[in-house]
Amino acid sequence: MPPVIPLGREALEDREARDLAPFAARSRDSRGRARPEPDHPYRPRFARDRDRIVHSTAFRRLESKTQVFIIDEGDHYRTRLTHTLEVAQVGRTAARALGLNEDLVEAVALAHDLGHAPFGHAGSEALEECLRGHGGFEHNRQSLRVVDLLERRDPRYRGLNLTFEVRESILKKKPAPAGGTPLPQDFDPRAAPLLEAQLVDLADEVAYLAHDLDDAVRSGILPDRAVRELELGRRAEHLAGERHGDDPPRRARVSALIELLVTDLVEATAARLARERVRSTADVRAFGGRLVGFSGDVARAAAELKERLFESVYRHWRVMRMWRKAKRFVTALFTAHVEAPDTLPPEWRRWADECGLERAVCDYVAGMTDRFAQQEFERLFHPFEKP
Repeated sequence: MPPVIPLGREALEDREARDLAPFAARSRDSRGRARPEPDHPYRPRFARDRDRIVHSTAFRRLESKTQVFIIDEGDHYRTRLTHTLEVAQVGRTAARALGLNEDLVEAVALAHDLGHAPFGHAGSEALEECLRGHGGFEHNRQSLRVVDLLERRDPRYRGLNLTFEVRESILKKKPAPAGGTPLPQDFDPRAAPLLEAQLVDLADEVAYLAHDLDDAVRSGILPDRAVRELELGRRAEHLAGERHGDDPPRRARVSALIELLVTDLVEATAARLARERVRSTADVRAFGGRLVGFSGDVARAAAELKERLFESVYRHWRVMRMWRKAKRFVTALFTAHVEAPDTLPPEWRRWADECGLERAVCDYVAGMTDRFAQQEFERLFHPFEKP
C-alpha cells in the first residue's frame, strides 16, 4: 500500500485555482492580515479564519442567545447558534453548486451574528437607541468589532487577526443602510462585496424564513392553515407530498421549503452571472448591484412570507411581551453601567479608558448571553442578590 501523503496548503490552493469558478475568491489571492504571520502548512487562509471563529468565546456564547423565541421557552426552538449553523450549511451547499469558495462562505456565515445583543433583535434595537449620539450600534459592525478588537487569541494584540476578505465580508454582506455610519477606511465603499459575502446574506434569509416559520408553527403562534395560504407554503407542501404522501409532516415541509429556496437561488444567480458576463472578482467588485439573489417569482413569494412572519409572528402579543421586557433589561443594564462606571468589572473599566465609556459598556452588554444578562440585572437591581 503506498504511503499516505497529506495535502499541504499549497496543494489545496492549487485545487482552488483549478476547481473554483473564475469569479470566486481564492485564498492565495487574499490581501492578507493586518498583522503578518506565517501561513499554516495544511490550512488555506480562509479555512484558518473559520477555525479561529469557531474557537472564539463569542461563537460559544451564541448557544445562549435568542433567535426569536427566548431560550427559556423550550429546548427545541432555534437559538442564535443553531441559526448560524443553518446559515453555514445553506451557504456551503449553494457555494459548492456555484463554484464559490466554501471556506470563505463558512467563515463569514459563522461570524455573521457574533455582534448580536442578548434577546435577539430586541436587545440590538435597545442598544441602537442607547448609542444614538455615541456612534450608533449595528450588529454587522459589532460582529466586525468582535473579531477585530474584543476577542483575544494572542496576548500581544487584540482581535483574531482575520484576513481582509473575511473581515470585509462580515461587514458588507448586507447592503449598508442609507445615511449610516461610514465604512472603516480600509474598506472601499464603492466596491461591491465578494460573491461569497452576498451569498451569506441570502443564506441567512433562507435559514430564518424556514426556521422562524417552523418555530412559529411549533409554538402554536402560526397555524398550519396560515402557511398553506402562502405561495411558498403551498409549493413546499406539494413537493413534500410528492415524497411523503398526503399530509406530509412539518419537518418534511420545512426541508422542502429550504430546497425550493436554495435551488432557485443557485439557478437564478448562475443565470444572472452568465447574463452579466461576470468573469472575475474584479467584475464582481465593479458591478453596480447585487448578483446573488432569487428569481423574480421566488423573491416575491419570499417577500410575502416575510410579511406574514412580521405580522403574525414577530408582532404577536406573546413575542412582543418578551420584546418589551428584553428592551427594558438591556436599556437598564446599559444605563446603570454608564451612570456608575465603577460597577463595571476592572477589565471593562480599562477598556472604557481606551475606547470611551458608552462604547465599552455597549461592548460589554452586547456580548452577554440571555442568561448572563438576566443574572446581571438581578445583581444590579435585586436588593437581596449577591453582587
